[in-house]
Amino acid sequence: MRKTTTKLADGRELIYFDRDESAQRDVQDRRPLEPTASLAEIRRDPVLGDWVTVAAHRQARTYHPPADECPLCPSRGERLSEIPAADYDVVVFENRFPSLAADAAVHIEAAGHPRPTAEQPLRLSRPGVGRCEVVCFTADHQASFADLDEAKARLVLEAWTDRTAELGALPEVEQVFCFENRGAEIGVTLAHPHGQIYAFPFTTPRTARMVAQAAEHRARTGRNLFEDLLAAELADPVRVVLSGEHWTAFVPFAARWPYEVHLYPNRRVAALTGLTEPERAEFPGLYLELLRRFDRLFRPAEPVPDQPAPRTPYIAAWHQAPRRNGAELALHLELFTIRRTVGKLKFLAGVESGMDAFVNDVSPEAAAQRLREVAT
Repeated sequence: MRKTTTKLADGRELIYFDRDESAQRDVQDRRPLEPTASLAEIRRDPVLGDWVTVAAHRQARTYHPPADECPLCPSRGERLSEIPAADYDVVVFENRFPSLAADAAVHIEAAGHPRPTAEQPLRLSRPGVGRCEVVCFTADHQASFADLDEAKARLVLEAWTDRTAELGALPEVEQVFCFENRGAEIGVTLAHPHGQIYAFPFTTPRTARMVAQAAEHRARTGRNLFEDLLAAELADPVRVVLSGEHWTAFVPFAARWPYEVHLYPNRRVAALTGLTEPERAEFPGLYLELLRRFDRLFRPAEPVPDQPAPRTPYIAAWHQAPRRNGAELALHLELFTIRRTVGKLKFLAGVESGMDAFVNDVSPEAAAQRLREVAT
């Protein structure tokens, strides 16, 4: 792998990851861009204790552009995009419309925004200092992650790992989150196959709950929660979807989503940076098979003439240990779709959105069985 770091016209960082170690990436960004100004801030919810990011400047971000104006496709001729090169393998760059930014404090102060004082405990806030990056998986606008070959998927894994290491070393960063949203139903505003990486200045609420549960389990049993969880699934594999020497994919016992799969390395590690070479080598094949099974879930029995096969909308989320209090956590990927059956979505309505109390329309055992059935 060859990693090449350069700058875009407005000073944002762009990184090429190439399989060809001799690749040369000296093309300059020719766009007349002004530097970005992020006014992101984080505010603490005094009722729940969660940090909420406020990033009003994102209202102006690019929204469903036509394919010939896609900002994630390579630049060709006079059609200039976020990627100056005419082709690429995998690219990572700083988001032009970030929810978190390294210079957020400078821009907030320059804008003259009032800052809460210590005498306002119900209005705690601070600049949204962090970083948001975009990961482009392929130059092919019509492709999807599931269309990649194993070598390209491995390159994406290397990019995730590289960014986890670099962003996790920043003093202001508490947690690194790599994820992919796919499908307009999920809310994706750019159709090009891509994911994102958030470097948070706080531990996210979901991770904080995992930390608390792992601590409680350790205090009660003397064992690690995630090791016990994986062992239990392997001992009674009714919800196991597929497995290899180094990874296991299963539908969790209390799945929230109709089709939800968790992919764990069989050896507990805290983050992507802790994976061994054999674990890295096995991951692409298993993950690609999972994604392809998700795409087979809702396909019609008979293909529709002159129409591409429908693709399942999903979210793929890497859970990694935060900087603090994360010793008990285990790296794993959670993959789920908001589709519950053909032509029907799982909407987060009253009890889910209002009370965070999920109601699943599909039993986890039935979902696992279905995912095994669509293996071919």
